[in-house]
Amino acid sequence: MPREDRGQATVELALLLPVLVVLLAVLVQAGVLVRDQILVTHAAREAVRAAALDEDPDAARRAAAAAGPLDRDRLQVSVAGRHGRGSRVTVRVTYRAPTRLPLVGRAVGDVTLRASATMRVER
Repeated sequence: MPREDRGQATVELALLLPVLVVLLAVLVQAGVLVRDQILVTHAAREAVRAAALDEDPDAARRAAAAAGPLDRDRLQVSVAGRHGRGSRVTVRVTYRAPTRLPLVGRAVGDVTLRASATMRVER
């Protein structure tokens, strides 16, 4: 190996490694946001089920908050359309998902995730 080519792989790795670390962080953050979207959809389903069975206006919020490990302070639940038995109730859940990873979180900020579900009122 010629003397001027020594250390070339080390320099290439030093130049490429930060790019790979940032790409990995972006991938991990995207995975966390997908997980949070699934949890928000699950919370909407649980909330609409509670709203369809219980006349208490806070039942949907309690059910959404208990549905998973979402931060309750970042969760908003709205209920519309409950007009008695046979009507349809719609619940909309909005969640401000934090981006906690270094670099990615500062660049993107909080992401708003939404889900809604509709169910027939049973009682």
